[in-house]
Order: sequence, then structure tokens, then C-alpha cells
Amino acid sequence: MRLETDYLVVGSGMAGLWFAHRMSAHGKVLILTKKDDSESNTNSAQGGIAAALGPDDSPEIHAEDTIRAGYGLCDPRAVKAMVEEGPGLVRELEELDVDFSTEGEHLQLTIEGGHTRRRVAHAADTTGQAIEWGLIRAVRSAPNATIYEHHYVIDLLKDEHGRCCGVLSFDQERGEFAEIHARVVMLATGGLCSVYEHTTNPPIATGDGVAMAWRAGVAVADLEFIQFHPTSLFGYKIDGRAFLITEAVRGEGGFLRTPDGERFMPRYHPDAEMATRSVVARAIYNELKTKRLDYVLLDLSPISPERIGKRFPMIAETCARFGLDITQKPIPVVPAAHYSIGGVKTDLWSRTSVPGLYAAGECAHTAVHGANRLASNSLLEALVFADRAARACRENQAPPLPSGKINPFERQLKSIEDPSLLNSLSSSLKQTMWRFAGIVRSTSEMEQGRAILAELSRELQALYPAGAFSPGIKQLRNMLVVGDLILQSALSRKESRGLHYVEEYPDPSDEARHTVLTP
Repeated sequence: MRLETDYLVVGSGMAGLWFAHRMSAHGKVLILTKKDDSESNTNSAQGGIAAALGPDDSPEIHAEDTIRAGYGLCDPRAVKAMVEEGPGLVRELEELDVDFSTEGEHLQLTIEGGHTRRRVAHAADTTGQAIEWGLIRAVRSAPNATIYEHHYVIDLLKDEHGRCCGVLSFDQERGEFAEIHARVVMLATGGLCSVYEHTTNPPIATGDGVAMAWRAGVAVADLEFIQFHPTSLFGYKIDGRAFLITEAVRGEGGFLRTPDGERFMPRYHPDAEMATRSVVARAIYNELKTKRLDYVLLDLSPISPERIGKRFPMIAETCARFGLDITQKPIPVVPAAHYSIGGVKTDLWSRTSVPGLYAAGECAHTAVHGANRLASNSLLEALVFADRAARACRENQAPPLPSGKINPFERQLKSIEDPSLLNSLSSSLKQTMWRFAGIVRSTSEMEQGRAILAELSRELQALYPAGAFSPGIKQLRNMLVVGDLILQSALSRKESRGLHYVEEYPDPSDEARHTVLTP
């Protein structure tokens, strides 16, 4: 099957949907997603979207907070674009009937770790879901936009001039390959933290976009910076992932303590629970390790039950399903892999080094987060840089669609996968990444991790030679590529900075540099 479109979007999170929304008035837009259109990291975002919207705030103050959290690696130009363009775009989300929480006629703004102002707009504790549903409604109502669910994108297509001109995908419902040609391709495939054993990400967050871009010759940057959310619910998983307890709980007054009652964060940082995520996650890790604990406690007793019910209804309801009444007892929590700072390297307009290929959202690296993402800046970054990509596309005439077949289907042969074998290899990969590329790392263990991943790749190759295809086989191949890129990046950084802490080099170096890997 062969299809054509003007603008092809891979992924259905905020970045992809906003780009599609913007471009639907300028040409035919096709969105491909490997699952349902609402399944993404955007949909599971609880905290909110940060923007300088309050009377005591400004883009300059927001920029200062972002750069401070980024440990010297934020690109000031990217930060400036995000904080200045963000407030207007959040107002546009309101116009799409995104149901943000309000106080009177104004948005209700909360505060999270690392922020010095209340600037996080939210829809109770289901902000990502509210934004995603609003954008899906807008895209589905656009006559030029179409969403294809259950399409697994295998690889990017390039023409004889090296320009990205589409993708090869697999329609999982029909069991057919599809060659889809486009004038512009937007990678908005989301995160990659499902390569870790413990993660808040949905199972679909397997780094497909990073792996595809790498195979297409695009550089990746700063993949060693994996953000581990300090507080995920201990002992329970939902659909295979850890349940996140938003940082906004600490912003509203919740505090961390050990099971014996000690409030430990003041020992680690003057800002205590309101320190940045990297500080809080490492503090919890240290408490767990030194005291041989399974979890620490997030105590909500300073917050009234009425406030908890109004501000965190989804968290309260979910915990109640597991027999936890968070208005009466603290929540047992542990860190979990949550967000990838690094990704496909782009410029300030979301363009990659391959003409015709753009990237935005968590799969992209804009350098706006530096070495540590400030809470609730992720949705804002996705929104702003997807919007910038759309502006760049409108201002620069894209070439006509390619003629002829670019990538013969015969190169991909459908295979019958063995789920038990793939699950075994996948579990080994995730355990390896959690052990050897986790919150605290060592050079010898990272090298050992690379060796294990190489052996897993050989095992997969022996089971399914090159050319054999099923979505499960390809996804595991992508995860192995991404896991190795994370470890390569981490080994190349001979310092500790932000989210990356390595035992042999506990201090930051004098020179702040980005880690760029080129195929």
C-alpha cells in the first residue's frame, strides 16, 4: 500500500497534535500512532504546564528558574523562545476548551520544585489528559487532518538527495506494510523510559523516534540525562508502569520522611522538598541504600483533606483502589525513570540535520532543559517547539512529493514472534538499564551494561535475522539501540552534572558541554 500526504506526523502526544492542528490549514496532514490516539506521555502528565501567567511573574524570572535548574547546559536562546512564546500558546489552549482549573476568572496556578513563582497551570491532577483530549478534538474536527491508529512506523525514508520524504509503516489491524510519502515528516514519538525496569512511562515509550533518526543518520544529544521522578507509588503498577505522584503534592505542602518518621530532605538541600528533581531523587536513593529501605513516605498531613480532594482527585482515587487513604496515611514512594532530557538533535526551529525531518517533544533535544528539566516545562517545550516547527514549515516551501517507490516492501518480511522469548529479552534489557544506568552510576558498571546489551542484540539477531519483522521484534531492536546510546553518552561524560551522577567523577567539570553522538 502506498499513501501520500503533505505533512506526516509520527506520534499523537502534545507535540504531534499541536503541529497537526497548526498545519491542517496549510495542507493535508496524516498522523500515525502505534496505539490509540490518546495513549502517550502527554496523557499521563499530572502536574501541569509552566508559563509566566501570574501578576508577580515574567518570562525573565521563568528563564532564570529554568537555567538554574539546568546546571549550566541550557541553551539561553531556546529558553528565551520557550518562556516568551509559551504564555500566549497556553492561552490558545484555553481557546480550544482545555478545561484548566480556575480561581474566579483566572487560571489557578500552583508551584513545583525549582520554581520561584506559582506558574503551573493545571486541570486538577489530570492536565495532560485534558490537553490531549482538547487537541484530539481540534485535530479530528479539521477536514485536512487524519489520524491512523495502530500504525507501527518501521523506519524513515530518504530520497536520492538525502532528504526525508516519508516512512515505511505497518498497519497492525490489516497486517499490511504501507509506504507513506510526505513533503515534511515530524517526529513526535515521545519518550524512551520504558527501557527501564521501573518507569512512569506507558509501555509504548520505547524510543522508536530516536532509534529511527539514528538509523537515518541524525545526531542525538545528551541522552545520559534521564530524569527519575522522585515519587512513584511503591508496590503497585498500573498497566505495567509505576503510578506517578505529582511533584505538585510537595508544592502544596507535602513532605518526605523515612518510615521511622524522620523528615530527611532538609539534610540534603536548603529547599528541602522543593529542591529540583535530581536532588530529591538522589536523596531518596541514598536513604533507601544506606538504611536498606524499600520505600520512603510522602506525608500529606499538612494539606487539608478538602484540598487533597479538590487538587488531587485522580491520585486520591487511584490510591484508594489499592486501599490507601491519602488523607489519613502517607504514601509509600520510590523514584522511577520518568523523562528523557536528550534525544534527536534539533535547531531552534525543530529542524534536524536531515532536510525534511523535524522533531519535537520528548524525543527531541532542543537544549532547553540543560542537564535537568524544571518541573512542568516538558509540556511547554513540546507546545512551543511544535509551534516553531509549524511556523518554519509555513515560511519555507517544501519540495513536491517524491515519485516512484523509495523502499521496496520486500526488504521487510513478516515474522511470527515468540512473545515469551521477546518478553525475556526485554526484561533483561530493562533490568540492565535500571542496574547499570540508573540514578547513581559507575564507569565499570556502565561498561558491563553495554556488554550485556550487545549480547542481547546478538541473541535477538540469532532468533530473528535482519529483514524479519513484527512490531514486537522491531520495538525491541529500537530499545536495544536506545539503551546502548544512553550508556555510550553516559560513559563519555567524565563528570557529575544535573541528572547524571557517576561515582568516579562526583563533581562537575569546569567546562559545560553537550554530549553529541553522530551515526
